[in-house]
Amino acid sequence: MTPQQYCQEKAAKSGSSFYYSFLFLPVKKREAITALYAFCREVDDIVDSHSEQHIKSTKLNWWRDEIERLFKHTPQHPITQALAPVIVDFNLPMEYFSEILDGMEMDLVPRTYATFRELRLYCYRVASVVGLMSAEIFGYTDRKTLKYAHDLGLAFQLTNIIRDIYTDLMQNRIYLPQDELAQYGVTETDLRQRMCTPEFERLIRFQIERAQQHYQSAFALLPEIDRHAQRTGLIMAGIYQTLLARIEKDCCQIFTQHISVPPLQKLWIAWRTNRNETKRAHQHQKRRTHA
Repeated sequence: MTPQQYCQEKAAKSGSSFYYSFLFLPVKKREAITALYAFCREVDDIVDSHSEQHIKSTKLNWWRDEIERLFKHTPQHPITQALAPVIVDFNLPMEYFSEILDGMEMDLVPRTYATFRELRLYCYRVASVVGLMSAEIFGYTDRKTLKYAHDLGLAFQLTNIIRDIYTDLMQNRIYLPQDELAQYGVTETDLRQRMCTPEFERLIRFQIERAQQHYQSAFALLPEIDRHAQRTGLIMAGIYQTLLARIEKDCCQIFTQHISVPPLQKLWIAWRTNRNETKRAHQHQKRRTHA
């Protein structure tokens, strides 16, 4: 199995929505983003495993060393071997990989976040940084696209937090800011007992609204000239916004099931978004030609 095949299998097995958004990329970019996703999946799996904390910490430290080896051109793991040409071709800095690992370490011990401001640092490390690297792989001509990628990554992570409230609780993680829980009259005990009260529903709708605001902020920041190159992120956004709509219809289902968008619907969203963005790019090019 080649390093690229290893990464492809890792991505496909996850069943993630990201996998569907990669389908319409050129081969080189698809292999690059798949390798990056495989890295994120690998280190996230370490943190989510049932191993003892010291074992998780040891494994993450190994990955810190492996990232150093990657940038010294001596990678050992299939994922970093697949990433070796990617960091050169797309100018990905070592600091971004370190930020991701810093974010993973934040999950090693049970913790809460007093305010949304505190939560933003975590979201930046585990999601916005991935968005910034993805933007480099997809390509851009206007640096405002990096602001779009930052905000889109934040929106994705806020969506994950809403969807995974109960499963995160099972690992003693509460990402909802403590001051917002207090504001809406929801306690940690309420969450653990799966109490879907009117207060909980109002809290979740507030969280959904904030996530949607970050999607809209990201879309507003994306320059027209870079929309087609960045369409993979737009595909992902379409899938995640569909997920948020499903949650909003019945907030209580967060406590009873893993909410997701069916694979065929993900594929439909991916195909439709790619088609629409291709048409839009052609129209934009025509306007520029005739201007």
